[in-house]
Amino acid sequence: MKADPKADAAPAANGKKKLMVIVIAAVLVAGLAGGAAWFFTKGSADAEETGGAHKGDKKKKKSDKDHPAVYVVLEQFTVNLQPENGADQYLQLACTLQVNSPEQEELLKANMPKVRSRILLLLSGKKASEISSVEGKKKLAEEIIKVSNEPFVEHGEPQEVSDVLFTSFIIQ
Repeated sequence: MKADPKADAAPAANGKKKLMVIVIAAVLVAGLAGGAAWFFTKGSADAEETGGAHKGDKKKKKSDKDHPAVYVVLEQFTVNLQPENGADQYLQLACTLQVNSPEQEELLKANMPKVRSRILLLLSGKKASEISSVEGKKKLAEEIIKVSNEPFVEHGEPQEVSDVLFTSFIIQ
């Protein structure tokens, strides 16, 4: 028996079509992946910049864009809390302040006695019941940011502490 040349050509043509479809699909997937990668790295930053300008939000300073966040580790605090129910309680707290530039880090380090004093006064005025819940800790972090951002000199520019990260929080 002789092989039919038309019968052999049909499977070869179908194989080439399948291969072409696979190649086109692979190119499309690679293009979509590249577009998604660009959007998540560059596109979202562009949207934040233009979105903030249109909404009237405070514009970020140039130094915020030039430098990644910088962390300033504070020495541990141990303070007496305000008494409740006649019992003495203590707070042992370790935290890190996040700032937006190395310049802000140097400013905080140069004025660390003032920073620690402000935070110590804030902590010693608290009751254990005020800061033992998650909400209380979040409020405390906001208050620490507020006192840390007070200017070090009269009529001076405030610091730019943007976050407080608790690394140890013990109430006894």
